[in-house]
Amino acid sequence: MELSITLIIIIVTTLVSISGFSSQKIIDDLIFYPPAVTQRRQWWRFFTCGLIHADFGHLILNMYALYIFGVPVEKAFVSVSIFGRYGNLVYLLMYVSALIVCLLPTYRKHKNNYYYRSLGASGAVSAVVFCFILLFPLQKLGLVFFPVMIPGFIFGTLYLIVSTILERRSSDRINHSAHIWGAIYGIVFLVVAANFFSDYPVLQSFVQDVKGWLASF
Repeated sequence: MELSITLIIIIVTTLVSISGFSSQKIIDDLIFYPPAVTQRRQWWRFFTCGLIHADFGHLILNMYALYIFGVPVEKAFVSVSIFGRYGNLVYLLMYVSALIVCLLPTYRKHKNNYYYRSLGASGAVSAVVFCFILLFPLQKLGLVFFPVMIPGFIFGTLYLIVSTILERRSSDRINHSAHIWGAIYGIVFLVVAANFFSDYPVLQSFVQDVKGWLASF
């Protein structure tokens, strides 16, 4: 059985995260700590924080979402109609760059905040989820605590609205900003990459699917 990029990411992230559960040093070395970036130029923290998680629940949720959405997205990327043989590389580039880009607004806001730390792959996973929504806008999605299944493009819209509201309230310890910017980056990355390296009309296909769905009422 050939390992996909998605499965490799899941395996590596799981192993590093589990190691971090029993080693505070691993957490301290890899966590996103803005002052360490600002003052000590430890830029790798933008990437390494996506390899560690707060607990098993946090890890399982992110890796489950990555598997559910990442597998079909990666398969779509390697299809002849999109990126072909370079699809795996494009997919990996999207994920790794999303880890960094999703945290740029957070870094700007907290670059001198000695009390702020962030960890987890949620921002990059959001990028994968929204690539999925862009490719399959009518695929019905739902949540465990919201069992009603709705088309992906509606789910994505509601997700961004709720995340924006929660980010403005800042009443919990979740980095909603990373979720929002990861989602936006996933969309932008796919549109730009397809425009330069593929003949597949991503936006046109998305709009056509949504218009067809709306016309069915």
